[in-house]
Amino acid sequence: MDDRPKLPSLSPYTTFSRKEWAALRADTPMTLDDADLARLASLNDPIDISEVEQIYLPIARLLAFYVAARQQLFRATQRFLGHSETRVPYVVAVAGSVAVGKSTTARVLRALLARWPDMPKVQLVTTDGFLLPNAILKREGLMQRKGFPESYDVQALLRFVSDIKAGKAHVTAPVYSHLVYDVLPNERETIEQADIVILEGLNVLQIGERPKNGRVMPHVSDFIDFGIYLDADEPLLHRWYVERFMRLRNTAFRDPQSYFRKYAEVSEEEALATAETLWNDINLPNLRENIRPTRPRADLILRKGRSHRIEEVRLRKI
Repeated sequence: MDDRPKLPSLSPYTTFSRKEWAALRADTPMTLDDADLARLASLNDPIDISEVEQIYLPIARLLAFYVAARQQLFRATQRFLGHSETRVPYVVAVAGSVAVGKSTTARVLRALLARWPDMPKVQLVTTDGFLLPNAILKREGLMQRKGFPESYDVQALLRFVSDIKAGKAHVTAPVYSHLVYDVLPNERETIEQADIVILEGLNVLQIGERPKNGRVMPHVSDFIDFGIYLDADEPLLHRWYVERFMRLRNTAFRDPQSYFRKYAEVSEEEALATAETLWNDINLPNLRENIRPTRPRADLILRKGRSHRIEEVRLRKI
């Protein structure tokens, strides 16, 4: 029998149950109501006031502390240097699989932070806008790899985040339409002197491979101040993706301008088979090869259960 004392398990994260994390809300007031949540929630990603109170308010409180600490450090650096410059935005990344609820999380956090007392300007950008246009993806044979790292204009995305962190007053980003499933060529959104930028996308925490020539190459994750990863078991992600596809078949896909209009006109069995193929051939490989490997780079991991509720929170130790 081994009588040696057991060592505590070593992990870079502190793990909280839902109840333990909810207690960290402290006295943070609720600033959203049911109407706000109805506007902010994505299709097939239910969220209610209790989820905001127990999960998202503590996150907003934590981020407010982090942003304030970063601003204090910035002011100290400026005093040391003896000059004054415009402070750079604090960049929060929201990553995770297709259908896990990234968009809802990003929008709820933006709404909460924007209503925080004395909280500065908060803006949200999705990396979908940096996907290569469909014409280029078709020419390069990448339409079946859409969402994989090689389907993005990485240089444009790097220029965007580097300009943000350089403190440029006006930075623009391309706009993506999920209706037409393509980048809109004549539309840009402008980030103007934001203090917090939330960057939402599949691979925002990725570091990529080291170039064989030894050159140092920056990655988008190099410009992230705080990374959030939404996590769930594969069977749940699979189910949520297929359910969302079938719901879209009866809603957005029926729009005459929808890229996926044809799936609204086929039988339910054909649509279901298509959803299964898209998951198994594109989204699942991308999750396994590119998205999930970025999870250990996150500062905060939100693990979802069967009903889309976040059941466990892991916060990186500092």
